[in-house]
Amino acid sequence: MKIYTKTGDQGLTSLIGGSRVPKYHLRIESYGTVDELNAHIGLIADQDIQPVYKDVLKQIQNRLFTIGAMLAAEPDKSKIIIPDITEGDITLLEEQMDVMNTTLPELKHFILPGGSTAISFCHVARCVCRRAERLVVQLAQESDVDEKVIIYLNRLSDYLFVLARKVAHDQQIAENKWISRI
Repeated sequence: MKIYTKTGDQGLTSLIGGSRVPKYHLRIESYGTVDELNAHIGLIADQDIQPVYKDVLKQIQNRLFTIGAMLAAEPDKSKIIIPDITEGDITLLEEQMDVMNTTLPELKHFILPGGSTAISFCHVARCVCRRAERLVVQLAQESDVDEKVIIYLNRLSDYLFVLARKVAHDQQIAENKWISRI
């Protein structure tokens, strides 16, 4: 199988369902940003972090691939069966945050990204996740998007924030507190 098809050389790409759209189309931006997020999740998983986090991150990567496929499919035109996001996927993120929060100090301040490479990767992924969420919310204004996709991305950005804090805690790195000048 050849990787290059030359079908995108004119700036168009195909959605699952057959339509060709410009590569800057909101649907393409949405699943492209989810793909970018998935790559950042891979960077986090490659760090020296607890195996349990790596296991959850692998599950997240699989769900993000599913979300990408869901976003790449044209509502009402795709004949391909695509997996979906379930309430259980969202619950997993919530449960993992609850477990991590049991050992974290109460959050009483804003936190600046940084402290270690792993912590910074968590914050970068969180920001990309928020961008993906914004794009998908915008897409949902003009097309059908499963609401669980938006909820999952929202919860995932929260998970990545908590993971950043937990990695700092595990590595005994002080949180980088934001101190206002006023």
